[in-house]
Amino acid sequence: MNSGLVNAIIAYIMWGVLPLYWKLFDDVPAGEILSHRVVWSFVFMGILVALQRRWGDIKRIAASRSLLMSLAASGLLIAANWLIFIWAVNNGHVVETSLGYYLNPLLNVLLAVVFLREKPNRGQWLAIAIAGAAVLIIAIDYGRFPWVAISLAVSFGLYGLAKKKIAQDASVGLLSETAVVLPVALGYWIYLAVVGKTTAWTLPAPMFVELLLSGVVTALPLLFFARAAARMTLSTLGFVQYIGPTIMLLLSIFVFKESVSPVLLIGFVLIWTALVVYATASVRSTKIAKAS
Repeated sequence: MNSGLVNAIIAYIMWGVLPLYWKLFDDVPAGEILSHRVVWSFVFMGILVALQRRWGDIKRIAASRSLLMSLAASGLLIAANWLIFIWAVNNGHVVETSLGYYLNPLLNVLLAVVFLREKPNRGQWLAIAIAGAAVLIIAIDYGRFPWVAISLAVSFGLYGLAKKKIAQDASVGLLSETAVVLPVALGYWIYLAVVGKTTAWTLPAPMFVELLLSGVVTALPLLFFARAAARMTLSTLGFVQYIGPTIMLLLSIFVFKESVSPVLLIGFVLIWTALVVYATASVRSTKIAKAS
């Protein structure tokens, strides 16, 4: 559990600061950035798996149709999440991306209860209720249906559930997921070349190198997340996730200068209150379990 918590904190801090990275490529369309993100993630993970000498695991996955289908689903879910996130950041919707990842822990709890039969205690349910009220307040204050936030929450929530269901090594699993969407990414490269709309390949050399590093930037937090998911309950993992959107919200206010209402700040305080309540209830539950 402690190892899982450390991995989760590292992953969510990395994801929290990612908007700073994607903002470097404001002039590159989101779809093209996504295609590079997939390709270079595959390359990076391929090198990592080769160094770990895990090709036997890849062959075992290739021989299992059910496992291939599960990894294909998780690969498509995370690719959809990446595309929405990149588009939102580069079109001035960082506040809404943070709202999406505030929604995600609540969805994680629902998924955990329905599919994994996890049972939150009373204190944890109280925290969930506080966080739910906060998100509802934020959504109402936002003034329109937050489709970006909902899409991000659903895609990443289902991805987290898939990672809990698929018992795979983090490196091998991520390589398999990127391999699923790799043909689509390469096909998109060919399409852009044919219609003469490629942008990334015309970037200055230093910026193109930064784009190449998107494989590392993408893979590292996902590796930490996969290790955390294997060691923690889905509901607890979801609440630790509030670290990421909180960082995004702070970036949207102080770096990207997006407008933030007082109601949103109240919601922010309520969500962190819920996090403290949830953590306290979880620690108390653990102590009771050990004592018995």
